[in-house]
Amino acid sequence: MWNKGKGKADMQRFAGKTSLIAAGAVFRGDLEFQGAVQIDGKVLGDILTEQGLVRVSVEGQVEGEVRAPHVVIDGEIIGDVYAGQHVELGPKARVRGNLYYGLMEMAMGAQVEGLSLIHISEPTRRYAI
Repeated sequence: MWNKGKGKADMQRFAGKTSLIAAGAVFRGDLEFQGAVQIDGKVLGDILTEQGLVRVSVEGQVEGEVRAPHVVIDGEIIGDVYAGQHVELGPKARVRGNLYYGLMEMAMGAQVEGLSLIHISEPTRRYAI
């Protein structure tokens, strides 16, 4: 189920439009972008993209809401996650908030602490982000 190389292929789809919050960096404020973003550091604010990918690495942390069609979580998100199309939770993923998703992959060891997991049906997915 969990293919470690798959995340790299997803990032390559957005070649030339990939942003990185480096390990040790702290970004304060809301982040809106097109393409892909990889969070190796810490983001204190909301992350929003209508046509992209958010990847939170093992050491990455987000304190805020995440809204994107595709979300890959190996680190920690403290806030609600809206993955309109697809969310992947790695074995070290930690989500403290509600999770709204179109499709979900969850590896053994992943943790979700929220009031609910909510499946987004096909007709309403475009409004999830």
